[in-house]
Amino acid sequence: MLSVKEIKAPIASELDEFEIRFKQTMQSKVPLLDKITTYIIKRKGKQMRPMFLFLTAKMLGKISDDTYNSASLIELLHTATLVHDDVVDDANERRGFFSVNALWKNKIAVLVGDYMLSRVLLLSIENKKFRSLEIVARAVREMSEGELLQIEKASKLDITEEVYFEVIRQKTASLISSCCEAGAVSVQREDQAENMRKFGELIGLAFQIKDDIFDYGTPGKIGKPTGIDIRERKMTLPLIYVVNTAPKEVRNELLNIVRRHNEKPKKVQRAVQLVVEHGGIDYAYQRMLKLKDEALEYLKDIPSSPAKDSILGLVEYTITREK
Repeated sequence: MLSVKEIKAPIASELDEFEIRFKQTMQSKVPLLDKITTYIIKRKGKQMRPMFLFLTAKMLGKISDDTYNSASLIELLHTATLVHDDVVDDANERRGFFSVNALWKNKIAVLVGDYMLSRVLLLSIENKKFRSLEIVARAVREMSEGELLQIEKASKLDITEEVYFEVIRQKTASLISSCCEAGAVSVQREDQAENMRKFGELIGLAFQIKDDIFDYGTPGKIGKPTGIDIRERKMTLPLIYVVNTAPKEVRNELLNIVRRHNEKPKKVQRAVQLVVEHGGIDYAYQRMLKLKDEALEYLKDIPSSPAKDSILGLVEYTITREK
């Protein structure tokens, strides 16, 4: 399996250039805003979304200014949604660091997210990139709808597998699919845009299922289950499967814990145990592998190249990562 450094190799110089350009897109005339955006940039994650975008672009053509512009649009959108999500979730941490709302309060965090969304609009209009704006705007709509659908269903705990997949398609997969679609469009490969969108969507679904599995430990390893999703009453795929297929007494015990005892560590661990024992993790893992195989079908006719090898490595990394 390729390491993250090896995956990045074909686009290493482009990612370095992107960092410089992205910082420039965040600059403003307000010192407080610059201080906050600098804080955010310094604590960025693994850059998976820019990696998907640049690797898709390089696999299909020649990286251009349009590619950098598209990557900035999506990264601005992603960062804005993270800042807003922390306010919505009343979260004080993001990747082990204090969240923006924890340090500067909710009002400022909301305004910072709004500023980033305004930069998305202005960058698109200034560069007359209306196709890129269409891709990003669709992602904003999908992510908002997905979040609201999840909130609506969470109170009743009646999420079916079909609804679960619709939620994660909108909340998580829409952004990765936008990266891949925008990467194709940025190198004038509109003929591949829809294929790349579907490829990214399937990988996004697999990515979220992997996150769901983490809550119960990692298959084949002695994991340390967290039970966070159960405590937050989130109906994820392993739990949904067991609720729908296990004997009635198991189903009732599980739902009772999620509804009434989700704050009690021993009860939460009991729920984790039930989900594991009744095949919830194995089922989710198999669904994730199937989604990966479906996604790779969209790449089979694309000629081999270092960028294609890396995107295949990134797909593998997505489903085998440890965190």
